[in-house]
Order: sequence, then structure tokens, then C-alpha cells
Amino acid sequence: MRALVYNGPSQLALEERPKPQIEHTSDAIIKLDYTTICGTDLHILKGDVPEVTKGRILGHEGVGTIVEVGSGVTSHAVGDQVLISCISACGACTYCRRNMYSHCTTGGWVLGHTIDGTQAEYVRIPHVATSTYKVPRGVDPQALVMLSDIFPTAYEMGVLSSKVLPGSTVVIVGAGPVGLAALVTAKLYSPSWVLVVDPDENRLEVAREWGAVDACTPAEAVGKVRELTEGVGADCVIECVGIPETFEQCQELVAPGGVVANVGVHGTKADLQLQKLWASNISITMGLVDTVSTPTLLRLLGSGKLAADKMITHRFKFADMEKAYGTFGAAAKEKALKVLVEM
Repeated sequence: MRALVYNGPSQLALEERPKPQIEHTSDAIIKLDYTTICGTDLHILKGDVPEVTKGRILGHEGVGTIVEVGSGVTSHAVGDQVLISCISACGACTYCRRNMYSHCTTGGWVLGHTIDGTQAEYVRIPHVATSTYKVPRGVDPQALVMLSDIFPTAYEMGVLSSKVLPGSTVVIVGAGPVGLAALVTAKLYSPSWVLVVDPDENRLEVAREWGAVDACTPAEAVGKVRELTEGVGADCVIECVGIPETFEQCQELVAPGGVVANVGVHGTKADLQLQKLWASNISITMGLVDTVSTPTLLRLLGSGKLAADKMITHRFKFADMEKAYGTFGAAAKEKALKVLVEM
């Protein structure tokens, strides 16, 4: 089969690789129908995730059709089209029992990380019964790819972790796909307003079109938040970039009693201004998505209340995967949000 292989920082190539085989009774082999590229894949490509070794097939998102199941699988069958979760979960270990699927003792974020991922013609999915979702009737499988990672991540680690409530004031730093997904899902809770911060004017315009009260550059952010809050700061500040500058700016934007929810993947240390924050009752959250919200998001998508398809701006065939990376990596120039790759 063909697969997109990581060969070290800044080195990707489409290569011929052996088709994966069933290794455990709970596995399934899935033929990919659609996949996509995540900002985390770009962090891997930069060398920010050292656990990813040379020769790894990247990718942790996609929709595909089951072509083989292990002997212990009874809930899924050959021919089922499924959404692949970015997090694999056994459903039975101590962490899974606590809904912390990201720390599953035999799963978690493994696809495209510690085992081969979804940017290939076929992928082995561990614990298929609890790591995939059958595609609901009438739901566009292309839009569904957006629910593999970015929408659960934005919703759980951004909106829920920052405690967005009716009337909350919300700042989202970073208007990439996860930041915009945080905007879409935050608005489900009727906040007073959502401000989006990003240096890219195209993405700021998208944020305004999708319901942000305003959108501004990082240089304007502190002044804009002070203006909107009479100098108090925002209740909920969601970091969706993953660089020191954005995390440090979030500390300037949060109100006393507020929450900074870090969603971005950081590859280097960032300063924490404890001397300024300690007396302000600030909470800071961070972590991997658990994908416990995926069933809720599936229902919202099926009812037409989650326009996930709007996130797709570019489409590629799998043979053009390297070009797709180039487009996604130059998002500002290409005006790209999510790229959809058809297998």
C-alpha cells in the first residue's frame, strides 16, 4: 500500500509499505476513504514530538471502511464505514473507566504517534469497538472527518475546560482549525461575546463571518480585551497555537477568577507569570483530548447544528499528499483551514 512516511524533521515521502495485519483480537483493518492533516502533524514535522520516530506513517484522523476484523470484534463488521477517533481506547482500563481515554493503558494518542497512522491506504485500528463510530445515515462522511480530532479537541480542551457558560466573555487566541472549532462550539453556550486573535487577516475575517464579536491581531489583543471588559479581562481564554508568545499573552487577557485553557501543542517551554497571577484565582488547564464528546458532536452534526463542512477549504487526492502538506503548512498564504484528502 502507499503511505505518507515521516523520515525525520522536514522530511516526508509517499512510500510503498506493507499492508497492516491484525495483531490483537480487538483490532480492525480499515481502508481509508478520507483523511486530513492536523496542526499536530506539522509539529511532528518540525521535530516538536520526539516520540515520533523515523519511518512512522503519520495521521490520526479519517473515515474509512472496515475490511477485516479481529476474532474478538462483535460490534463491527466488514463493510461498515466508520469515523476513526484520534484517541484509541480499550474502554476497560482504570483511565478509560474515568473517561480519560487519552491515557488508556493500551491506547491513547497512538495513531501516527507510536503506531502507524491514517495517512495511508490502510490502517490498523486497535480496540475498534471503542475507538471508532459508525457513520450515521444521512451524514456526509467528508464533514465527519472534522470530528476525528479538531472538534472534540476544541470543545473538550477549550470550551468545556475554560468553563464557557451563558453570558461568559471568551477570547480565543489562534484562528486555525481548532481555534475556529472552539468559536463554533463556544457559541452553543450563548456567551456574551467571543473575540478571536490571530495575525492572519483572512482567518480573522472567517472568525467574524462565523460569529465572533470581533477579531484582531496579537498586537491589538490586550487593548481590545480591556475595551470590551472595562479593564477586567475575559472569563475564558483559550490558547490554540502552541508557542510561548501566545500562552504568555493569554495570561495578560484573563480576568480574576477566569480560566486559561491551553489547547495548543507546545514544543518548548513558556514562562508562567505566577508573581502576577497567584492572587487572582486563575485556573490553567491543559492536556490531550479524551474524545468523550464525540457522540454529542455526532448528534449535533446529524441535526444540522454543527456545520463542520465549512472547515474544509482545500481538497486533494492521496497521490498529492505532499502538496497537501505544503498547502496546509502555508495556511496564511493559501487561505487554508482544513484540507480533505480523498483516498
